[in-house]
Amino acid sequence: MTRREDMAALRADTQVHYNCAQAVVVPFARDMGISREQAYDMALNFGGGMGCGATCGALVGALTALGGLGLPQEKRLELIRQFRAENGAIDCAALLKAAFERGEEKKPHCDRMVRQCVDFVCQETGLE
Repeated sequence: MTRREDMAALRADTQVHYNCAQAVVVPFARDMGISREQAYDMALNFGGGMGCGATCGALVGALTALGGLGLPQEKRLELIRQFRAENGAIDCAALLKAAFERGEEKKPHCDRMVRQCVDFVCQETGLE
């Protein structure tokens, strides 16, 4: 299973809730040298913009994965710039508000954010 397929399966799982950060970090756990359970726990508090509408959990998950995979800090700035350019904001509350105004439901919106972040990590690491 590719990391993208793994992410999609996590987001579709109705038995266990994977927040946006977890759905980005868990597929890269093995590559970071940690268990899936450790990755799940590590990203637990980042969903919903850290639970308060702050920085998007998918973005935080991607930043966590990039660091765990040993990529340089410059990639952080590149990801944040690209994410903001494509989505207009980086904070969960503003992203959800814009999605609502477009008539987009929350889950498909969040799934899109997660997919975008997993795609970035895959692209930068060469991991599929």
